[in-house]
Amino acid sequence: MFSITVRDHVMVAHSFRGEVFGPAQRLHGATFLVDATFRRPELDADNIVVDIGLATQELGAVLAALNYRNLDDDPDFSGINTSTEFLAKTIADRLADRVAAGKLGEGAHGLTGISVTLHESHVAWATYERSL
Repeated sequence: MFSITVRDHVMVAHSFRGEVFGPAQRLHGATFLVDATFRRPELDADNIVVDIGLATQELGAVLAALNYRNLDDDPDFSGINTSTEFLAKTIADRLADRVAAGKLGEGAHGLTGISVTLHESHVAWATYERSL
């Protein structure tokens, strides 16, 4: 399996509901380092997994919709605990939609999977993996 990973970051505000979250139930900020990995079993006709420039651009576009936002105010997240795990899935799904729409180029249709890792810090992170 071949893969490439592109990296960016996103800054959000949010709060959680539920005692399990302790003080994070109050509104707080989070800065996530975001890694998006694209996978395929064989390289395309140009011997690449996907155009790394387009992958970087589209990850940036997905994150721009979340950046500097209070997720509690976003209708897409109404009533949802926007945990690191949940946000990783959201970003992966939005990238998958962009692959399906052709925004990562025709060669990207050979991709078989995407994973997104959100690093909360140097000691904690969450990943969501999905098939395409």
